[in-house]
Amino acid sequence: MSNQIIPYGRQEITPEDIQTVIETLQSDFLTQGPKITEFEEAFAKYTESNYAVAVSNGTAALHLAVMALGVREDEYVICTPITFAASINCVKYCGGQVLFADIDPETYLMDIKSVKLLIKNNPDKKIRGIIPVDFAGRVPQLDAYRKLADEHGLWIIEDACHAPGGFFTDQNGERQLAGNGKFAELSIFSFHPVKHIATGEGGMITTNNEKLYKHLLTLRTHGITRNTAVFENSIEFAVGNSHAGDEYPLWYMEMQELGYNYRLTDFQAALGISQLKRADLNLIKRRAIAELYTNAFSHVPGIIHSSGITEGHAYHLFVLEVEDRKGLYDFLRSNGIFAQIHYIPVHLMPYYRKQGWKEGDFPMAERYYSRCISIPMFPSMTEEEINYVISITKLFYERS
Repeated sequence: MSNQIIPYGRQEITPEDIQTVIETLQSDFLTQGPKITEFEEAFAKYTESNYAVAVSNGTAALHLAVMALGVREDEYVICTPITFAASINCVKYCGGQVLFADIDPETYLMDIKSVKLLIKNNPDKKIRGIIPVDFAGRVPQLDAYRKLADEHGLWIIEDACHAPGGFFTDQNGERQLAGNGKFAELSIFSFHPVKHIATGEGGMITTNNEKLYKHLLTLRTHGITRNTAVFENSIEFAVGNSHAGDEYPLWYMEMQELGYNYRLTDFQAALGISQLKRADLNLIKRRAIAELYTNAFSHVPGIIHSSGITEGHAYHLFVLEVEDRKGLYDFLRSNGIFAQIHYIPVHLMPYYRKQGWKEGDFPMAERYYSRCISIPMFPSMTEEEINYVISITKLFYERS
């Protein structure tokens, strides 16, 4: 290999991607135009959901999802500590409180047994919802979460940022796509450059609930609506004089609640549409890389566990649990391989430590963090790059 750096994730921008963005930049709309709806409809079809709402990023999607479902200051939401901080912070943005549940050491997903125990042991707390995270690309058994949520009157937000195109098999043996709306009230996705679909920044919320869908459309645009059916002020006020007639003027709109400017641009949506067309092919490529990694690292002393091969896994990340993680990280980096750590447990971030969380609270999550490393995983990796990552990783443990 040359001195070229191999990052843990990388976007792929094709000539077709570039051309579709150019065409949109030369059109009449840079934002709030037809490409937004086109992207939303295509993504809803891809996830087999009824509705999709495009937003400015994945964090905005999480924030709006919690807002739409409503969380008050004395209410709690359950989530995993092994995730990006935004999965948790969205609850705090809305004034709510967080309860963490430990992870399953085999899947790295939030352990539903831990969730059940949390609910049982906290009868005094007003628990409103659960946010399962499709960590690394593996989709949780959302049918089991749906059953649990229904038993306790809870809602579900599926954080599917790592898993567009991923699926799980339900108790009836049927494939259920991430974000299809059958089990979670809302599902959210990110289009950050290292994700499966890249728009620079961007996100999406999917749902099968029409009421939530319409509410999200308003929340992403300052809480403003142009729907005359729900206007609260009179036509006379809207017109501004006595010649009101029986229709609201075309200029009129109402801000009916506090929302945000979380809109996606049309040229970002155009890029998303183009990228979505090869999403399935890229999943095949990701799985092929995962199979090569799994076979290569299955019997290497010092490598304890890996993401492995699992049906339905979307392989946003390929994670190794290893001995001497810091040594491997530095060795890879010195050889041009920029691995990453996913994630530092959220409950041990200083902000959350100040709220009472401490080391020892979630032993499986903390043990996982002490050993995890994400090696490069992206569809445009060449055979040479894949083999180089494998050989350098093996070399570290052979020379140790």
